[in-house]
Amino acid sequence: MTNTPDPQPVHPGNLADVSHLGHPAQPSRPAQPSRPAQPSRPARPSRPGGFACADRSTDPVVASSNAPSTALTDPPSDEERLARAALSRVIEPGDPATLKTFADLTPLEIWELLRSKAPGLERWSSRLSHVSPDKDLAKAHAAGARFVIPGDDELPDQIEVLTEAGQQARRGGTPYGLWVRGTPNLRHLLQTSVAMVGSRACSSYGENAAAELAAGLADQGTTVVSGGAYGIDAAAHRGALASTGTTIAILACGVNVNYPRSNSALFDRIAGTGLLVSELPPGCAPTKLRFLARNRLIAAATQGTVVVEAAIRSGALNTATWAEQCGRPVLAVPGPITSRMSDGAHLLIRERNATLATSVADILEATAPLGRHLTAYPHSPPTPEDALTHDLRRTLDAVPVLRPSPSTRIATIAGLAHTTVQECLQTLTEANLVTHEDSGWRLSPTQRRAP
Repeated sequence: MTNTPDPQPVHPGNLADVSHLGHPAQPSRPAQPSRPAQPSRPARPSRPGGFACADRSTDPVVASSNAPSTALTDPPSDEERLARAALSRVIEPGDPATLKTFADLTPLEIWELLRSKAPGLERWSSRLSHVSPDKDLAKAHAAGARFVIPGDDELPDQIEVLTEAGQQARRGGTPYGLWVRGTPNLRHLLQTSVAMVGSRACSSYGENAAAELAAGLADQGTTVVSGGAYGIDAAAHRGALASTGTTIAILACGVNVNYPRSNSALFDRIAGTGLLVSELPPGCAPTKLRFLARNRLIAAATQGTVVVEAAIRSGALNTATWAEQCGRPVLAVPGPITSRMSDGAHLLIRERNATLATSVADILEATAPLGRHLTAYPHSPPTPEDALTHDLRRTLDAVPVLRPSPSTRIATIAGLAHTTVQECLQTLTEANLVTHEDSGWRLSPTQRRAP
């Protein structure tokens, strides 16, 4: 296979006349004054405890987006919605080549440019014969789904962080829109949300841990977000559903495609009370690159990512790195040291300063706003011995459990003066810690310990 060079950037001034394509020609824009060159920004210092992102590019283009910013004030037009729906089928999710080729172009301009069959865009224009945004929107409606784009109130603002999160595995940028299946509002569900990811081939330990943690988070009103795959993903979804909580599955295929097929019933349950979300239009099948692109959405849309069980080459580590690049906390659940399925989680804790997560409280403390859900350190319950002075403790330790002993013998064992031991024994008797018999002293029945 020969590598073809990436298409060169195209700017609005290079657009051909598209009035003959059946759409009214857009009025020409006044020439924009040239902007003065911006001074180069100094490299940002790495955050303490951050992940090592070896493949994160420092090219300014990387900070661009597949689509323009979601920070719009006017509601989107029908033409823009159709253009974005078409682009979601023509352009692969997170394709980095689009960041350079279509820099500074609006979705409408990109769509018209592709339809003009301009040279150098064959990698995308070759798909045009299979594109019908009207049909895709109709298929989505028939499946109980909708297409949410920038300008819609439902689109969550937090995914905008992807415009500055760089690239990973040659994926990056924000989506042109999100296909959403289900009735709840996507923005509202993601306001308090946690991603839970892990290995497909998980152990029973990992499956139980994911289900228990997800159920506990759902009980606290937190939306559990995962990828709908086998193993940890499915366990997290089921745990949230079992506690009558809400869960979201972000898919690497169309929202009307059941992949894996054996999770069809699970997807129906999720769509019944939660949401199925994808940046791919209805009918699209998953691919490896689409899974990698999907991971960036899981990380960006939530307040933090929990890795329950993952091998060294698990895709869950890809999601964890995306979470760090988006400035989200990363947590990892420890597993048995004999299990290779936990090697990735242990690596996150040891090498990448992920937060150790052993309970719902740990997760909430790490992902909630500062000052909320603070976790107290675990303490054993107080005992009567906690308030004893040093001499009282030494005396109590020298008192036998069963066979009474005289105070002189107890003083010898304790290494204290006899008068001091007599005073201590009297105090311990009043505290019901020791009892006195004719032959001497021993521990009270409530204080007896195994010899």
